Amino acid sequence: MDPLALTRRSFAGLGLGSAAAAASARGALAQAGPSGTGAQPGALAVAPTSQAGLGPRLTLHAIDNAHGTPGAGLVCDLSIRDGDVYRPIKTVTTQANGRPAEPLLVDDALKPGRYELLLHVEAYFAALGVTLPSPNFLGLVPIRFQIRDARQRYHLPVLFTPWGYSYYRGS
Repeated sequence: MDPLALTRRSFAGLGLGSAAAAASARGALAQAGPSGTGAQPGALAVAPTSQAGLGPRLTLHAIDNAHGTPGAGLVCDLSIRDGDVYRPIKTVTTQANGRPAEPLLVDDALKPGRYELLLHVEAYFAALGVTLPSPNFLGLVPIRFQIRDARQRYHLPVLFTPWGYSYYRGS
């Protein structure tokens, strides 16, 4: 049986849970490599740092769902809406753990407003040597969200592939 063809249903029939299915799929993808190129992003080597007791901040965690790894090396542009346009604040690149070196915004820099985080997804996968169609389905991915209470902590986990993405307000 082709290991990449395994589904949750096939694991359920064997009495195995979704954690076993995910582990098997990750192992199969790691052996195959992205698009047969053999290039792979690195695995998480250090545990995430606790955010307990820290002040208001906006943090990001990019997860490459195509490879099942942190999205290391993803370039992201953060902007705030100013009138009818988004005004750039900063550009960050994620580290080996899929997070920027510093929070996107912290303490007084975190203000109520509408924000956009622009992910350079096509460039990320091209840098890994993943064969993509031209033009690729996703190039630059805009993620728009709103900060209402600047006294809180906001965490933005982003899961992405060359063909789709999702995000949510994390904890």
